[in-house]
Amino acid sequence: MATEPLIARKGRASYLGERSAGHRDPGAASSALILRAAVGAAA
Repeated sequence: MATEPLIARKGRASYLGERSAGHRDPGAASSALILRAAVGAAA
């Protein structure tokens, strides 16, 4: 995902600072799943 190289600046992950880089953002991942399911249901 595109969020993996980013450093968290907001939320709980911001406490990790530089260590947050390299991990998927759970909010972005769940939003992507929901949107994919909605597109699949609409098609």
